[in-house]
Amino acid sequence: MYDISPSASTERYAKCIEVSKRIRWDIDRDVIRGRRFDLSHKFLPDALSFVDQLPFLDADRQRYLSQIQGRTYANMFGLVERFIGAKMLEVSRDHWLGDQTALEALVRFTDEEMKHQELFRRIERLAAERMPAGYRFTAAPNDVAGFVLGKSTWSVLALTCHIELFTQTHYRASIGNGEGLSDLYKDVFLFHWKEESQHAILDELEWQREDTKLTAGQRDAAVDDLIALVGGVDGILQAQAEADADYFVQTCGADLDIAAQHQLRDTVLKAYRWQYIVSGVAEPRFQKLLGEMVSGQHLQRIQHALAPLMSQAPAGAMQ
Repeated sequence: MYDISPSASTERYAKCIEVSKRIRWDIDRDVIRGRRFDLSHKFLPDALSFVDQLPFLDADRQRYLSQIQGRTYANMFGLVERFIGAKMLEVSRDHWLGDQTALEALVRFTDEEMKHQELFRRIERLAAERMPAGYRFTAAPNDVAGFVLGKSTWSVLALTCHIELFTQTHYRASIGNGEGLSDLYKDVFLFHWKEESQHAILDELEWQREDTKLTAGQRDAAVDDLIALVGGVDGILQAQAEADADYFVQTCGADLDIAAQHQLRDTVLKAYRWQYIVSGVAEPRFQKLLGEMVSGQHLQRIQHALAPLMSQAPAGAMQ
């Protein structure tokens, strides 16, 4: 069982503050550094984009599809950080007249999330400068945040922890050591990863703290909320996969037949479900945290709801 004793928690909050101060970075000075995107390189590695599963696309068009997905990847993080920052401001209230170390850690967390939103707005503008007109990001951040923040705090913290854990997995497993990727794009997610590593720890602490407050009935309802949130994410992914596939077909310079277009749409959606849902659910740290908080019956409900999505995992990824 997790240790949420005051001394253990304060020590972990303090460590997050120390690391936050040490790795603090600036968007212009450290990340962008006056650069523009070089479209001769991929943005996302094949392990995330699945473009190598589309053999009817040549290398140039696979690279272009990875750039479209990479643009959406940045926009998706800008989207989720809208509600993550708001939720962390809300839960910090519990520490206002209590643990000031925890309060400082969460204030720094929120400040960094605001910076990340600005970073991803800048990245969208840089991508728009170089890529063809017609790209659409379909989700409205404030509408999504309103939906998410209407759910229980436990479920929002669970989703947040899930997101920030898969961020770590993606960078360590593929973006950080990916070959042939844009240097600017890699740097964006290097610096993002540095701060998100501490955010994942704070997510865990706040999620565990919230879990201790729940009655059995509240936890049962919170599991339903988590399932609903994942369903909401999947709805966003379906709409964005359709928009990105349409944009690719319209701008890639190739005449794809109907069968190829269907395969393209299916593969982009499969990649997005892997990126934003399945890879996080499969993360052992997330599985351990969730397993410590819910019953076997709750896990069965979650697994049943996720079963159609878990089939999107690449072969061997769930082992």
